[in-house]
Amino acid sequence: MLGITDIWTYVLGTVAIVLLPGPNSLFVLATAARRGVATGYRAASGVFVGDAVLMVLSAAGVASLLQAYPPLYLVIKYAGAAYLGWLGLAMLRGAWRRWRDRNDPATPRLIDEVEPAGPQEPFRRALVISLLNPKAILFFVSFFIQFVDPGYAWPALSFLLLGLIAQVASALYLTALIFTGTFLAAQFRQRRRLAASGTTAVAVLFLGFSLKLAAG
Repeated sequence: MLGITDIWTYVLGTVAIVLLPGPNSLFVLATAARRGVATGYRAASGVFVGDAVLMVLSAAGVASLLQAYPPLYLVIKYAGAAYLGWLGLAMLRGAWRRWRDRNDPATPRLIDEVEPAGPQEPFRRALVISLLNPKAILFFVSFFIQFVDPGYAWPALSFLLLGLIAQVASALYLTALIFTGTFLAAQFRQRRRLAASGTTAVAVLFLGFSLKLAAG
């Protein structure tokens, strides 16, 4: 089918990969809980664009370049780890402020230290999180190539269809997370200690992603 071999295996594999928790999906969930559905979709758009860029780079052979020049790979890897670590620490500061002011009448918010009021900020942050993930580039190229028929005359079309399938799966999953985030937001408004605990949990996960990326 358009140069794709065993497309249903690819679909099942893609769904399984999309469902694995990662910094992108976690950021979208937290953003929706913090600022609502519309802003959650802005963050999701950053993920879509970032993933699309990584897919194009993978199809263009950039992953092979990173493998051929390990120092370049290390620079991108540690930059991504540092960025995720910074996000995690900023969230911890926000959690401490929420806990300290838990009796304040102000509404508890999630990752308010990380997201300024600008409407484009969630998109940009999600985009950076996506792009500063060199392992994703290597994964895309190693995964995609298994399902592209090398004898097909238009391999770009095969990669395009594979990427579209991955983006649709991601869109459905992130949509579920966005509406889950809005439910969590209602709980945070009513329970200030829960808001602080939720922010702390998200912060710890981001710091874990950072350490895993740096050590991997």
